[in-house]
Amino acid sequence: MSETNWDSVTVLRKAPARQKKVTGSEANDAMRMGFATTEKRSLVATNTSHHVNTDHQRIAKLDRENDIAAPKKVSLTTSKAIQQARQDKGMTQKDLAQKINEKPSVINEYEAGKAIPNQQTLGKLERALGVKLRGANVGEPLHKSKPKK
Repeated sequence: MSETNWDSVTVLRKAPARQKKVTGSEANDAMRMGFATTEKRSLVATNTSHHVNTDHQRIAKLDRENDIAAPKKVSLTTSKAIQQARQDKGMTQKDLAQKINEKPSVINEYEAGKAIPNQQTLGKLERALGVKLRGANVGEPLHKSKPKK
């Protein structure tokens, strides 16, 4: 085995010498002795809150521009027409839901005006109730009976 010198130290780099920060009482003592100890601080860009504030304002403005409108709900006339036609036929919401193969909560939402209109569901409701629920003349009978000769 080779002999290793365990007492020698190899220094790869030294940490740079740091200057001691002068605090209040030390600065006063140095000024009394005539030494220039204080360094001038620049007042440029010390208030960064202004820049941060404008960034937040810009982002908030972008958010407001990208707002998506809420989807349209069933109109009041349509919901009243569904409710009136169902009651005229003597059906409950549950009965109507079974007839069109939907959940009772769907019928409840349509009658309350909270549902987002689905054309397929509205078509089922029109056929089951025999009343127009889409387009013009909402609430009128689906098929007008022709006068017999």
